[in-house]
Amino acid sequence: MIRGDVRVARGGLWSAVLAGAVYAVMWVGWSQGWHWVVATDAATLRPAYRIGVAHHGWVTFWNVWCSVFSPLSFRALTLGLVVLALVRRRIRLALFLFATVELSAVVAETAKRLADRPRPATELVHAASTSFPSGHAVGTMIVTLVAWLVLLPVLGRAGRRWTIGLGCLLVLSVGAGRVALNVHHLSDVVAGWALGYLWVVLCLAVLGRPRLTAPDETPAGPGSAR
Repeated sequence: MIRGDVRVARGGLWSAVLAGAVYAVMWVGWSQGWHWVVATDAATLRPAYRIGVAHHGWVTFWNVWCSVFSPLSFRALTLGLVVLALVRRRIRLALFLFATVELSAVVAETAKRLADRPRPATELVHAASTSFPSGHAVGTMIVTLVAWLVLLPVLGRAGRRWTIGLGCLLVLSVGAGRVALNVHHLSDVVAGWALGYLWVVLCLAVLGRPRLTAPDETPAGPGSAR
């Protein structure tokens, strides 16, 4: 059991290092004008812009999709779950949900201010704040990972498959939508995924894995059986 925990801890450490490296490469790549980063960003924005200009329904679809599955929507939903967890004495679960999802806004906005990358000049809809990293990408990655961590241990095989599949669809589709709307470069989205993953791993290291099925232990009263 101890060896298994050590392997899991090491895997989490190396995955966090990899996520941090991806984030750093995306940041340095666009800020220093690395050819492959600039070329990839341009190659994904150009066709999306042409489609958006020619088909306004395409823009409307992605704008609605990204608005429904926005970080603000997820934080509002999670806040209700935090309150519910507190009522049911799942203190660790409530703390984990608050730290990962609710504080993701602070994480994303801090990263944006540090990078201060302008939005693409071809943006098809208005988007506030700066471009790097994508706050939508950060938010969807965090929510998906948290859902997997909390739900997968209590679901059956079919439920796990559906949950994993829907999570992947959410992350990829919202990321694609931000590029389709030309409000983010592809490097912004990839960096957002990496930052979201890194934040969840750091929260796991500090708070531990939350449990959905059992309330937190409380000290036993005098004379109570153990």
